[in-house]
Amino acid sequence: QVQLVESGGGLVQAGGSLRVSCVASGRAFSTYSMGWFRQAPRKEREFVAAITWSGGMYYAGSVKGRFLISRDNAKNTVYLQMNSLKPEDTGVYYCAADQSLLTTPPRASDFGSWGQGTQVAVSS
Repeated sequence: QVQLVESGGGLVQAGGSLRVSCVASGRAFSTYSMGWFRQAPRKEREFVAAITWSGGMYYAGSVKGRFLISRDNAKNTVYLQMNSLKPEDTGVYYCAADQSLLTTPPRASDFGSWGQGTQVAVSS
């Protein structure tokens, strides 16, 4: 397993942009598929985006065209660039990692390692 630490959350106005990052400790980061999930107050955790070890990408329908996931294997880091943010994007954003194949669409149960989360708040 890897240890994951998210950063970059904050408060932004609707229509704005924010980039959250997740740094992984340990070796073999390039062999992990990485995912972003979010959890809004009183709601279940939901899938946002994922990127496989080979660069394949998945997005939730609600963020497709607005969010972009990327990874930098040299820095052991995965990013989530969030544009055209909406109040409904508010929540705690969690980074996740696993070396197994992902389901389509990816599920939380696909991932064995999780970060502590970073708060994103979008004001209207």
